[in-house]
Amino acid sequence: MILLARHGETADNVPPERVMGWRDPPLDARGREQAAALAEKLAGEGIAALWTSHLRRARETAEIVGAALGLVPAVDERLAESRRGSWEGRLLRDIEREEPEAWSAWRRGGAGFRFPGGGESLAEHQRRVLAALTEVAEGPLPALVVCHGGTIRCAVAARHRRGLDAYQELDVPNASIVRLDGLPSPAR
Repeated sequence: MILLARHGETADNVPPERVMGWRDPPLDARGREQAAALAEKLAGEGIAALWTSHLRRARETAEIVGAALGLVPAVDERLAESRRGSWEGRLLRDIEREEPEAWSAWRRGGAGFRFPGGGESLAEHQRRVLAALTEVAEGPLPALVVCHGGTIRCAVAARHRRGLDAYQELDVPNASIVRLDGLPSPAR
């Protein structure tokens, strides 16, 4: 089994929220508390391996959890959030107001959605995430993967009957855990 955990809170997660993507903000005080609580919650799970995205918010969360569980996180860039192009660093409310058509496309999700300004498509994000999770599954299990909301949505959407069209329906709060039994196939 693979457990997917979203990183703790950052200042960008607090209203008014900003698009992070590959921006690299650290955890805030609440995010560090969430990471410590996550470690407590996972203490009895028998986690045999710990993986994380290279982005600071996930790495910090994984390091806090790893210290409590006696594990050193393996870093894999494929577990990072989607590259969100020209939206990175912008307030969500500004994007919604200034780019209503692109915002509407984002809210629909789907394999074909690509973040404007050189960003990644959801299908590209999903393919790299599933490739990383295949490697995780080949190692010691159960494994914990500390990553991002979009990364978790991509993994879960691969098993959803509507695929990436269900991306926006999946709620992944900071420091939440999703259990993944078996690996899904990527969107075509």
